[in-house]
Amino acid sequence: MHYPKGIKKQINKEITYANRGMSLEEDLNESNEYYIIIDRAIIYKKPIPIQINKVNYPNRHDAKIIEAYYKVPSTTDYNGIYKGKYIDFEAKETTSKTSFPLPNIHVHQIKHIESIMRHGGIGFIIVSFVNLSRIYLLKGEDLIEFINNNKRKSIPLSYFEERGYLLKYQFQPRIDYLEGIDELYRGEF
Repeated sequence: MHYPKGIKKQINKEITYANRGMSLEEDLNESNEYYIIIDRAIIYKKPIPIQINKVNYPNRHDAKIIEAYYKVPSTTDYNGIYKGKYIDFEAKETTSKTSFPLPNIHVHQIKHIESIMRHGGIGFIIVSFVNLSRIYLLKGEDLIEFINNNKRKSIPLSYFEERGYLLKYQFQPRIDYLEGIDELYRGEF
């Protein structure tokens, strides 16, 4: 950058890829906090169970985890209760403009969503198409139907447009996915 009087200033902007995929989770976490404050639902992000093996204590107030492992594969990202129904869902982001890659959701997560539905709960996924600025809620039933009836390795955007519910960004809650639940699960409450 060139300033008056010949002063030059170098601006180094470091590119970081840390926390990619976190904006959807942050928005959902804020939405969940809002739902709790207004007493509309109780939904939380599930903690990931880890086993801590080594910790470094450089001084009394600073502890740094050196080695940790997942105890068990995590199930889905969020769970809670809404209108007397148990809900459980996974949140994913994709940069694709045309489809959601199925390898982004693990087999054990799909089986977990199936179990939730089998026991009368509501299971679904929320997928953000980042480059399109669109977020869809897709019922677990539609997710499972697609997987069982297609050999594709991705769910096309058109499937989300036909079967899913387009969620809108707004002020509060940031992403009102309960509106999508009300629409897609009409008559089940």
